[in-house]
Amino acid sequence: QVRLVESGGGLVQAGGSLRLSCAASGRTFTFSNYDMGWFRQAPGKERELVAAISRIGFTPLYADSVKGRFTVSRDNTKITVYLQMNSLQPADTAVYYCNVGTYSSGRYRESDYWGQGTQVTVSS
Repeated sequence: QVRLVESGGGLVQAGGSLRLSCAASGRTFTFSNYDMGWFRQAPGKERELVAAISRIGFTPLYADSVKGRFTVSRDNTKITVYLQMNSLQPADTAVYYCNVGTYSSGRYRESDYWGQGTQVTVSS
């Protein structure tokens, strides 16, 4: 069993920045053994992958819409994955979720483990 708790969302003006955090825990869960992903879901839209990072943090994967603006990172000692979001735009408004999954060959496969999400709202 894995528990994921996102935080750091909020209301920000266009051009601003936010840093999301996702803390993972679980009795038999070893964070450093798993790849992680960040997803978002805007009202009326399907959930989409924003970024993914391997268990050792190499070669992150980004959606085209956030490349150059968002940075995913992880601290295995703190059992936390981060999403630094810069130059935010109203189109980035969504609920952001983290996920435990599998990242290989440039593709991320999500699992059924999700956090409760954190709301990001970008005003114009």
